Amino acid sequence: MKSDFLKGTAAGIPIALGYLSVSFGFGIMAQGAGISVFEAFMISLTNLTSAGQAQGVGIIAAGGTLLEMAAVQLIINIRYALMALSLSQKLDDRFTFPKRLIAAYGITDEIFAVCSTEKGKITPNYMYGIIAISTLGWVTGTLLGAAAGEILPSSITAALGIVLYGMFLAIIIPPAKKEKSILFVVVIAALLSVLCKYVVPFLSGGFAMILCALTATLLGALLFPEEEEDDT
Repeated sequence: MKSDFLKGTAAGIPIALGYLSVSFGFGIMAQGAGISVFEAFMISLTNLTSAGQAQGVGIIAAGGTLLEMAAVQLIINIRYALMALSLSQKLDDRFTFPKRLIAAYGITDEIFAVCSTEKGKITPNYMYGIIAISTLGWVTGTLLGAAAGEILPSSITAALGIVLYGMFLAIIIPPAKKEKSILFVVVIAALLSVLCKYVVPFLSGGFAMILCALTATLLGALLFPEEEEDDT
């Protein structure tokens, strides 16, 4: 059992190091939005979702409603439910229902990718090891970023705050270069976001994000439909 946990911890070290730098940017962003160091720490500890946290901080800063927050988080994070369904096929028999609930807390894009490529069945302790070290990296970076935001000059924090956006670009650009459909959806979503900003400025940021994401995705599905494979 200990060896599985240590094996998972070792596999999660690269994730933790990546999270450390990215969450540093989130910490600075949160502090700039008027969120305290402790509040930023709790957000990272209880959510573990970069895009969801970034949008959530924006909604909090803008005084958005709980309905707006719930809708935005549902759209951004619903992919984790699909990842959990896929990953459930690799879990061994020791994953009881309570253990599955614990593991569900730590399903992120990177943890899912590592667990999916692991040979054989995944044990609870292996996954707990990955989650523990990755969470440590995420919350530590958040703490350091939020603390730095309180003491560093605004010119420096503004520059460091782009780390989170750099991660988003790193996620978007590779698949967009390979698939025209993804590039189309990204460009349309960006254009719609600009229109919402200047044409309908009264629309809150959260609902603008929902509108842009759904519209761009719908257009992408209509113009670039996936061809069904013929099994015969």
